[in-house]
Amino acid sequence: MSRAYLAPLSAIYGAAVAAKNVAYENPWFSAKLRWPVISIGNLSVGGSGKTPLTIRLAELLNADGVAVAVLSRGYGRTSSATERVDPNGDADRFGDEPLLIARRTGMPVFVSASRYQAGLLAEDGRAVPDGPSGPPEAHIHLLDDGFQHRQLARDVDIVVVHRSDFEQRLLPAGRLREPLSAMRRADFIALREEDSDLEPSLHQLKVKAPILWMRRSLTIPAELARNAGKVIAFCGIARPDEFFSALIASDINVELALTFGDHHRYSLEDINRLKTAAAEAHAAAFVTTEKDAARLDPAMLQILESVAPVRVARLEVSLRDEPSVVRQLRTKLPH
Repeated sequence: MSRAYLAPLSAIYGAAVAAKNVAYENPWFSAKLRWPVISIGNLSVGGSGKTPLTIRLAELLNADGVAVAVLSRGYGRTSSATERVDPNGDADRFGDEPLLIARRTGMPVFVSASRYQAGLLAEDGRAVPDGPSGPPEAHIHLLDDGFQHRQLARDVDIVVVHRSDFEQRLLPAGRLREPLSAMRRADFIALREEDSDLEPSLHQLKVKAPILWMRRSLTIPAELARNAGKVIAFCGIARPDEFFSALIASDINVELALTFGDHHRYSLEDINRLKTAAAEAHAAAFVTTEKDAARLDPAMLQILESVAPVRVARLEVSLRDEPSVVRQLRTKLPH
């Protein structure tokens, strides 16, 4: 549904964003942590691939001898505490994305409304242990969803761009949190390999940052192989159509695709709706995303699995010429 009637409010919002950014050009306005900060962010509300990219960069840097601490707001969590994420905890307390990052990487993740306070906790010597080979060569923070969080100084800004960003307006008429011109302050732009046709648009906007080319793949559980039976697919993510399309492209027999809001907190009513749908379709399985699985508590899983097993598809990102990406990142960090 078009929200063009909100365009006057977008103009006011844009002026406020511009004023904030001018203020933060003064380094005194941003808090500085001891360890370098690499921010991974985007321009729009909703998914663009920030979390999978954060996970992959954490893995690559850690393999290169860097101890990584991830800092996150923990969107949608019920707790206001500044704390380290327990991988065995729940999404209500920590947020689904921080919980997913902690589980996937095994690295320390810290959540707080103030990412500066999260960073201070990470820099406490007790918070980030030595690696298997002893003390790390270096420490860094990865700031998840940090492009607009300019209260914290950063050394590198990576902006993940989705092709739909070029068709959007500023909030509230559209989904953009900042105008496209904000990409000019990025150190790197992350694009999907299939979106190479967007390069001319970046040049027109005078964006000179080098591009990190992302390959995205959805790992489908082997139990959902072709001819494995009907599947009920469900998710509460920003771009559900991409998930469902990837399942269908993998020859998964999707009988029904159910969409919930991004970061949706599942209720017993939702679970019973899914259970009923699976029973009526004689479904062989449910399939959902890792982020959604993080929001399903054990009791909910038990209800669903009384009808059919719950399978989880994993979205993964790799980068073109990853050794070069690591070198480029480390070159931009203070020594």
